Amino acid sequence: MKYDILSALGVHGCAGDKHRQRLVLRLITLIVARYNWIADELMVGQREMAELWSIDERSVKRDIAKLRELGWLVQKRAAARGRVAVHGLGLARILEGTGPDWARVGPDFLARMSAPAEAPEAAQQPAQSNVISFPLPVGEGGLWPRIQAMLHREDPHLYGAWFAALQADLPDEGCLRLVAPSRFHADYLRANHLHRLERAAQACEPGLARVEVVSGG
Repeated sequence: MKYDILSALGVHGCAGDKHRQRLVLRLITLIVARYNWIADELMVGQREMAELWSIDERSVKRDIAKLRELGWLVQKRAAARGRVAVHGLGLARILEGTGPDWARVGPDFLARMSAPAEAPEAAQQPAQSNVISFPLPVGEGGLWPRIQAMLHREDPHLYGAWFAALQADLPDEGCLRLVAPSRFHADYLRANHLHRLERAAQACEPGLARVEVVSGG
């Protein structure tokens, strides 16, 4: 997943003009060198960025402003009292902005990133992977456990990677609210797998109008 995001940024940068290429290259370098994927945090001072990018601090401020304007960087805490600013990745905006260039990587990449709706025959094939899926939780037979069971049956590896960590609130006015462990996790699910969650939820509870994924971190 990390490599897919970096690939999406890279192919988008290569397809752009020299200004976009430089901006994307600097963002990729910052992500690879300093991004905390688990916490969705970049805590890097402007002086360190200037050294990393081989530019002056004034140019750093300009590029950070551009990345914020694009929504690719989201400020989580402003710099204050000697502390550097904290940024997270605007994953949904990154995926939206790079989407037109995904096909340049190849049809497999495009299909994976686009997360097309159901392909039942593919779901029935055994997965060739060394990823160990999360076990299906057992407990009371509420709506979310039933949805989890369906998701687990369809794709145990996808379930283990993205759905097992979700916590559910009680359905409210036709909406099921799922809480992800981090903003990054929530953004990725909304951008790539929300349709799968909605389909499973509506299959288990036809009266359910929508599914929301929010960050609990």
